[in-house]
Amino acid sequence: MSNATVSRLGIGSGSTYTTSYNATASTAQGQWDTNNELFLRLWSGETQAAFDANTVLRERTRVRTIQSGKSAQFPAIGKTIAEYHSAGAELLGKSIKQDERILTIDDMLVAHTFIADIEEAKNHYDVRGEFTNQMGRALALTYDRNLFAAAGKEILSPSGALADQGVAEAININAAVTGVVDADGSGGDQTTNTVAELIDACYLAAQKLDEKFVPESDRYVYVSPAIYYGLVQNDKILNRDFVSNNGDYSEASVMRIAGMQVVKTTNMAINHGSLSGADQIGGTDRFPDFRSQYNADMSNFLALIMHPEALGTVQLLGLGSESSYDPRRLGTLMVSKMAVGHGVLRPECMIGITGNAPTDL
Repeated sequence: MSNATVSRLGIGSGSTYTTSYNATASTAQGQWDTNNELFLRLWSGETQAAFDANTVLRERTRVRTIQSGKSAQFPAIGKTIAEYHSAGAELLGKSIKQDERILTIDDMLVAHTFIADIEEAKNHYDVRGEFTNQMGRALALTYDRNLFAAAGKEILSPSGALADQGVAEAININAAVTGVVDADGSGGDQTTNTVAELIDACYLAAQKLDEKFVPESDRYVYVSPAIYYGLVQNDKILNRDFVSNNGDYSEASVMRIAGMQVVKTTNMAINHGSLSGADQIGGTDRFPDFRSQYNADMSNFLALIMHPEALGTVQLLGLGSESSYDPRRLGTLMVSKMAVGHGVLRPECMIGITGNAPTDL
């Protein structure tokens, strides 16, 4: 009886399946990789899906991909004026200020794990899919966290304006703010706040963005889960007598404040220089800081309002995944990695709302 002709599902076009591994480790590893070439692609796709599902800023900020090098230039172009022309007068042109912002690639960001053959054989369920998901999630959380930290750092310590573009600013609802009524009914300083006052501050932020000529489209309000569910339960947002199609109390959803889309995230209101509790795993920070570049204490941020032009990312190596069997250790090393860097592009497109957490959450 002859052997069946097997369709080798892991073999790519032009490759040959072999079971006679050479005794040397390097050759054996190369043969194993060839035999399982196509199996790796699903794993990479799963990591990408997990990454995309756990980022809120990737599609809401600017991204530039470079083929080589360490940085990318983002031009900063200022404003000009219009004027009435007098007949016969020579037009000499008006000067428009220009500058640039340079974003630089950080070191390689990696998530990795090693699975021993014997442990995988003993296990009664498949772990690779869930490990893949967790690795993609780890990269996504760090990606988002670094972008939020870049914004928070700029708002807490604004840099000078480039080419007349403006600066970032904060609205502290503990202080007297026009249009924001304190919990005791006064307009003075306060130590207790309400969700209604936070909403008023969001409208004030929208006004400030209008005054800075920031486009009305694609403005976002980023809030923590606690703030988000407080907004859902507030009559100002979901009262059917005054608004329609802005969310659902029973579904715990809210869509917009002052025309700006509300986005829930767990990666914003963090003290990035002093992580503990849920921000650590086994005593190690879940959010590694790159040379203190993304070190910002945002623990008193109640909301962050931004336009996509506010922040940028330069990407040298996008999200990639690979695994390799190591016969010397009898197991498989799985790695997900990316090389990116983040920074502020248009600081006038961001406003932070800070203060004590509302007491009616």
